[in-house]
Formats: sequence, structure tokens, C-alpha cells
Amino acid sequence: MIEHVLMHTVLVHLDEPPALAAVGIGVHGPAGQVDEFLLPDLWQLHLYGYEADLTVNGTPHQIRPSRVSLVPPGTEVRYRYRGRSEHLYVHLRLSSAGTPRRVPVIQDAGPELALLTTQLRQALAVWPNMAARAAAEVWAALWRVAQLAPPTTRDTQGAHPAVAAAMALIETRLAEPLTVPEIAKAAGISHNHLTRLFRAATGETVVGYIRARRMERARHFLRATTLTIPAVAASVGIPDLQAFNKACRRELGAAPRTIRAAQITTDDARPAASQGLRQESINGLVKGHT
Repeated sequence: MIEHVLMHTVLVHLDEPPALAAVGIGVHGPAGQVDEFLLPDLWQLHLYGYEADLTVNGTPHQIRPSRVSLVPPGTEVRYRYRGRSEHLYVHLRLSSAGTPRRVPVIQDAGPELALLTTQLRQALAVWPNMAARAAAEVWAALWRVAQLAPPTTRDTQGAHPAVAAAMALIETRLAEPLTVPEIAKAAGISHNHLTRLFRAATGETVVGYIRARRMERARHFLRATTLTIPAVAASVGIPDLQAFNKACRRELGAAPRTIRAAQITTDDARPAASQGLRQESINGLVKGHT
């Protein structure tokens, strides 16, 4: 007798885009009320519009309209239909790189249903002639699915929702004055609570995180753009040039002009063939994400 391990959640890696094998609309029921199968090497993503019974690795689940399921490779599934049943499906491969995220095998799409449906139908519309575009739509859909579960059922390694909300706010307002109390208010918790959660999640204070993100963005603008130094300073929320210069020296180890000059020197010293390969790679990435 085969003993199955209960399967209510799965670990997925979403740091890299999926490789799609098939996108389509599955029609079941007319040829039989029961299907049993597995995909040895492929994940299954399904978005349902009907009621049925689903067993995943021996674990029973209920299919309802607006529910979405994600089943890993090599997993036995058993569907019992109640008539003609159609669903959107994607068969795909996922990388094992990056941080694993725990996602329910099946869950309700709730208010995300319309956007999730649109993403998967857009993937279907361009598959297989624009495989990269289809993969981009499915990748976005997978991230949406990974965020459906309430905080209590999400991966415990993930950030607290209030910390995630604070980080998102910080990222969108790096060019503006920011205070911890207003960030905490936007995240729906107290100043002290956010401070404790933030340190537990990141190992640093909220103020330290803001400073680090501003300096990382400044480094990027100095190295990768021709924005003037005053414009870079303003774009990271430190419009006072003297303060910006001090911050760069303290956090990045050099003055803004030195950081920019060093990057120009490095680029000029790179062999022409190497620069060509770099540009070719960039062009490939751009084409793959249009």
C-alpha cells in the first residue's frame, strides 16, 4: 500500500521566469467523469470555472469557480467532474534558484480573479508564437498566485506584511522626505511595532534601510545614467549637495564625481568584444521582456 504525504502546500521558486511547455483550455467531462494522471517533469497551473473534486497525492481538495491550483511535477492527481468542465491551464518548468515560497496547492483567487484571468488569457493568446511574452504573463500570474494566501499561511521565511508594505512605500518615495511614524501609519501599525518587526526581518533600523536604499539608487544613477549630480541627489531625497556628498563618502566610500569617473574608466577599459557581448545580452533581455 502506498502511503501518501498530505499535500496542502508546495514550495515554489519564482526568482527566475518559468519555461512554458503548454498553455491552453482543458475540456473535461464528456469523455468520462474521472481523470487520473501525472506530469513527470512539469508543474501544473490551473484556473477553474466549475465545481469538481480534486485529489493531489492522496490529499482531497474541492474545486470551485475562481479557484486556482498549482501542482508540482511527478504528483498524482485525480479529478472527478460533475459534467462538462473547462479550465485554463499552463504546464511549465520552474527554476530551483532563489528563495522558496510556500503556496497552497489550491486556493481562491478572490479579488485577484479578474487580473489573474487576464494574465493567463493573454499568455494563451500569444502562445506559442510569442513564447517569451507568454512566459512573462505566466510569471506575473505565478507571483500573483503566490501572494493570494493570507499571512498566516504564507512562507514563514517571508517578511511580515507590515514590513513588506513599509518597504514598498519606501521604494516609491525615496525622493521624498520620509519619517518612521508616517511609514508605520501607512503600514497600519505603531511606530514601535514597525521598528521591532523591521529589525527582526532585516537586521537594521527603518532609518538605516532608507539610507541604504537611497545610496544604492544613487550609486546606480551615478554609474548608469548621465543625470547631473544635483539631479541624482534630488532623486534620492537628499537635495542638499553638501549632505549628498557626505552621504556618498560615508556610505559608498567616495565622492559622487569619483564614483562616476571610476565607472567611466572601467567601461572604457573593457575590451570592445566584451562590450559587444554585454550589449547583445542586454538586447536579448529587452526582447525577452517586451
